[in-house]
Amino acid sequence: MSDLAIPARAGSPGLRRGRGAEFAVMAGRCVRLSRRNIDALLTALMLPVLLMLIFVYLFGGAISSREAYVTYVVPGVLLLCTGYGAATTAVAVSSDLTEGTVERFRSMDVSAWAILGGHVVASVARNAVATLLVLAVAVAIGFRPSASPARAVAAAGVLLLFVLAMSWLSAAVGLLASGPEAASGFTFAVMFLPYASSAFVPVETMPGWIQGFARHQPVTPVIETLRGLLLDAPTGAAPLWAVAWCLLLLAASVLASVLLLRRRVC
Repeated sequence: MSDLAIPARAGSPGLRRGRGAEFAVMAGRCVRLSRRNIDALLTALMLPVLLMLIFVYLFGGAISSREAYVTYVVPGVLLLCTGYGAATTAVAVSSDLTEGTVERFRSMDVSAWAILGGHVVASVARNAVATLLVLAVAVAIGFRPSASPARAVAAAGVLLLFVLAMSWLSAAVGLLASGPEAASGFTFAVMFLPYASSAFVPVETMPGWIQGFARHQPVTPVIETLRGLLLDAPTGAAPLWAVAWCLLLLAASVLASVLLLRRRVC
């Protein structure tokens, strides 16, 4: 059976059910495709865990005690995990374009929102699984969050907002890329940002010429917000900056994605 079960005729009862049905079908298709791509799924799930173990057990003793460092590094690993998982959306979108899948969907009157939104939903689902796995391993090696239920929910909300913003940004990149190979380069750019932030070491320990970038790039306030919320520590203005950055990226990426899709296939 085909992954897409939307009738082709514009006047069919299936299409009269509305765009909500389209979105659900497209989201289900993208989740199934993610589940079938075992290599990419395992990489998205295992890479953040391996990086966390490397930082804690190979570098943690040199930076501080391993027990203290695992508490410090987990929020940064969560951002690294979700950023990489969201960036793979660019490859999925580019593959749909180059293989002619998007043209087929559009000929069946499937909306641009449904096509791209399905990939975003799949990204959120992948990241939810990866985040839970990273947290489980982190707790097993000594991470002990002290957040209240309200702060834990707030941390989850900020992380979800970041994933949505990065997923839509990745969709726009996938529409701009010449092919899946070019789109895959975006994952490396996204993975670089947490390294030039407060994810793994305090910004104050970096060379002066990079501190300005590390403090004012989008990832740092998100990490500081997660760290403060999960560890029940003061957050200062970090949550405001984190939400502002995420909303700005989300709004710009959604608009760019829809406009680029219309230009590519209409």
